[in-house]
Amino acid sequence: MELFTSEKIRVICKRQNITVAELADKCGWSRPNLANKLRRDNFCESDLRKIADALGCELIIDFVESEKGNTDQE
Repeated sequence: MELFTSEKIRVICKRQNITVAELADKCGWSRPNLANKLRRDNFCESDLRKIADALGCELIIDFVESEKGNTDQE
């Protein structure tokens, strides 16, 4: 089962003994702002880069073409 982005962030925080409030502070955000992003699981790429940097993680965003490939007909 694939974890949601917010779940992955919470797991990493727990492993590093960092609270969500501490993460918000490290990112320069208000605590309610980060809490809302986590609740909605709604992050833009720049948010994810800031979080990864604050957690000392590498952010990898990848598009992998499926076996079906492009289904558009020419």
